[in-house]
Amino acid sequence: MVSQEVLQALDEAQRRVMTNVLAEEESRRAHVVIHLSGAHAYGFPSPDSDLDLKAIHVARTEDLLGLESPPPTFDRAEFIDGVEIDYTSNELAHALFGILAGNGNFIERVLGRMIAHESPLLAELRPIVRGALSRRVHRHYRGFALNQRRFLEKEPTAKKLLYVLRTTLTGIHLLSTGELEADLTRLMGPYALADAEALIERKRSGERVGVDETLLDAWQPRVDALFQMLDAARENSPLPEEPANTEEVRRWLLKVRKEGFSPS
Repeated sequence: MVSQEVLQALDEAQRRVMTNVLAEEESRRAHVVIHLSGAHAYGFPSPDSDLDLKAIHVARTEDLLGLESPPPTFDRAEFIDGVEIDYTSNELAHALFGILAGNGNFIERVLGRMIAHESPLLAELRPIVRGALSRRVHRHYRGFALNQRRFLEKEPTAKKLLYVLRTTLTGIHLLSTGELEADLTRLMGPYALADAEALIERKRSGERVGVDETLLDAWQPRVDALFQMLDAARENSPLPEEPANTEEVRRWLLKVRKEGFSPS
C-alpha cells in the first residue's frame, strides 16, 4: 500500500510510472519495503527530481542454500515517459547488517514515512530496527554530510547545500531523540533554520539551480555549527554505543528464512 505522503508528493504521471515500476519489480522479488527517498523524502523536490526508490527484499531461502548465491543488490536506472527512475534494492541480510552498523540509508527505508510499497514484514521489522539504533549512526550522517559539503564546494547549488543541512539535522535529531526524521521542512523550525525555506524555494525550480558566493559565505558558519551540534549530539545521545538487540535481529532473520523455505 502506498502511503498518503507519497501520493501527495507526486503528480499523476509520476504516480503512474511508479505504480508500473513497482509492479514489475515486485514480480521479480519479494520486497519488505520500497521507500521513496531523495528530494521527495527530504522535503524539497523539484519538477525534474527523479523517483529515488530504495528497497529491501527477501531472497528465496532455497536460492541462498544453493550452489550460487543470488546477487545481494539490484539496480535500475532509466527514463520512462519522461520520469527518471532510480531503483535499488538490497537483500534483507545485507540491509540488517547495515542497520546494525548505523547505516542511515537502510534505517530510513524502514523507519521513514515515504512508503511506496510494504509487506507485513515491515511492521515486524520496525520495532526491531528502533531497538537497534545506536550512536553508530553518527559516523554515517557525519560522513554523508562531509561528502555533500565537498560536492557543494565543487558545484555550488541549492540542492547540495540543502543536502548538507538535511543530513546533519537528521543525524542530530536521531542522536538527540532516537526518532528518525528525514524531511528538512519538519526539522528546520525546531533547529532554528526556518530561513532555509528560501533555499527550498530556489531548489524547487530545478535540480541544478545555483547559489551565489555571497549566499554560500553566509551559510558557511551555520553549516560549521551544525557539524559541531552533530558531534555534541553523539556525545550526549541517549542511544547506546552499540546496538542493544543484535541477537534479536539474528533470530528474526532466521525466522524469516525458515518461514520462506519451500524446497521444490
